[in-house]
Amino acid sequence: MREQLAKTLGEVFWTDLRTHTARDAVIVVAADLDLLDVGEAMAANDTAAVEAWIAAGKLTKPTAADLARWPQQHDLRFLSLVVAPFVLIRQPPS
Repeated sequence: MREQLAKTLGEVFWTDLRTHTARDAVIVVAADLDLLDVGEAMAANDTAAVEAWIAAGKLTKPTAADLARWPQQHDLRFLSLVVAPFVLIRQPPS
């Protein structure tokens, strides 16, 4: 499963994510979590791990402030991973 997920891992511009945020499918992953680990847990329905990350504030939805700020940053990129129907994202380090 990890290999399949790794094929969808990559960098995208904010503009590539707009339709996914419109359908409330974007999840922001904390910098200290590995996107592939989170993706695997979600794909395997590892509810305990996912709920623990949510409770710890490590998996969140974009805030209203994020959604207002991101379109203003024309070169903004994210590291993303598709775990249908969701898109996991994290801003890469500058």
